[in-house]
Amino acid sequence: MDSTYDYIIIGAGSAGCVLANRLSEDPAVKVLLLEAGGRDWHPFIHMPAGLAKIAGLTSINWDYATVPQPQLGGRVLWCPRGKVLGGSSSINAMCYIRGVATDYDCWAAQGASGWQWDNVLPYFRKAEGNTRGGDAFHGADGPLTVSDLRHVNPLTQVFIDAGQQTGLPFNPDFNGAGQEGVGLYQVTQRDGARCSTAVAYLAPARSRPNLTVCTQANASRITFTGTRASGVTCAVRGQGHHFEARHEVLLCGGAINSPQLLMLSGIGPADDLRRLGIDVVHDAPGVGANLQDHLDVTTLQHCTQPISYDRLSEVKTALQYFLGGHRGPGTSNVAEGAGFVRSHLAPDARADIQLHFIPAMIDDHGRNRLPGDGYTLHACFLRPRSRGTLRLASSRAGDKPLIDPNYLGDPEGFDMKMMVECAKLSLDLLAQKAFDPYRGAPIFPKDTPRSEAAFIDFVRTRAETVYHPIGTCRMGNDATAVVDPLLRVRGVEGLRVVDASVMPELPGGNTNAPTIMIAERAADLIRAAS
Repeated sequence: MDSTYDYIIIGAGSAGCVLANRLSEDPAVKVLLLEAGGRDWHPFIHMPAGLAKIAGLTSINWDYATVPQPQLGGRVLWCPRGKVLGGSSSINAMCYIRGVATDYDCWAAQGASGWQWDNVLPYFRKAEGNTRGGDAFHGADGPLTVSDLRHVNPLTQVFIDAGQQTGLPFNPDFNGAGQEGVGLYQVTQRDGARCSTAVAYLAPARSRPNLTVCTQANASRITFTGTRASGVTCAVRGQGHHFEARHEVLLCGGAINSPQLLMLSGIGPADDLRRLGIDVVHDAPGVGANLQDHLDVTTLQHCTQPISYDRLSEVKTALQYFLGGHRGPGTSNVAEGAGFVRSHLAPDARADIQLHFIPAMIDDHGRNRLPGDGYTLHACFLRPRSRGTLRLASSRAGDKPLIDPNYLGDPEGFDMKMMVECAKLSLDLLAQKAFDPYRGAPIFPKDTPRSEAAFIDFVRTRAETVYHPIGTCRMGNDATAVVDPLLRVRGVEGLRVVDASVMPELPGGNTNAPTIMIAERAADLIRAAS
């Protein structure tokens, strides 16, 4: 490896792989991509249904946890994030969802000028290679392959039928003209295999002589000359290195790691940094603030027929997948069924509840196997009002940060009202006639709640994250924004943040596609400044 590059990208995740590809398209530019994890070699990364087996692998997962959450009975919630080439796009459920136009218009209205829907749609389309073809909403030729599921469990069709029985329309495209309804997720898969950003963007660029990819590289600090970011100090396989950047350092660590590294480097709330003995480069109280996440409540029932994924033979499924040309249940993303619902509490025309239907019993993120057959319905409130924080536990880069999403902590209690609505909607949908031939004994909740207090207790006991942390390096034009609308870190030069941490608020759905869009647009912003 050389010691000096034009651009140093920290984090080869959903955004970092995009930037590595796009910036290295110019052969005159030298790019270094640093990744704390290793290569995406594990076969269960690439077999979609393998996500159930890799969830707890700390070799490819940062394995974070929140601090105890007061509104959830003091529970500590698991917060998995990808630590591997492709980042969380290598371990997620591959659901391709963008949100709706108003989400991005709201970003712009909050100071993220240039990020309104008309500006970001071209970048969604640029990234997307939809196997259905291109149209006004979709791209057909982009690196990120988006496709229909090759294998769908019959219980997922039962879910869709039940959703229609509640009055929801069937929706064949949640990223098209309208989001509301029930149907199947389109997924980031290519020929039945996961299409992470490592596959879509990094693999085609790896042979470029001007791109260096360095795995097992744990960044400990961004270095500065005055107030200009000049390089990165990191340990590569345990050996210390310092790399210098001629143009810019690009931080792509995600909503947890990016604010952590900024604070370790002296950019953050000054008093907090001084207490930990960190020299302050720039007092930025917004770093680590504005943490948002989608909280999710799951309803589980036994199935009277042996057709769920609970009974699948892992060996048989893997053999059929790897020897049979990527066919069979191994191609399932597990979270097959989708729903977007506008509740009676919605303040505007947007759906405010998202559903993920899984034809298997998922308890404790799939880490606790339950006996028999069953199915799971996830429901989350899309627009939480609670805001949390991320803070350093110490000045050591290897120590995990203090993650406090402050779930259900909004002063008005609106988030709890919405989570109760999520639970009620789930029970209503699963009680529809379509499930009659399959409905077995309830698992969670074991007894149908009979009062508002009982529903609240169910939420406090069962709610978990659905893995969409954002906002900790918020984009805007006010004094508390961490980055400006060009994603440049305010108060310093030569440093940008490009990942989900810059989102001012959550979009209405999964966050992977919006993160890729952000990186696509960032690449153009960076090239325009060079």
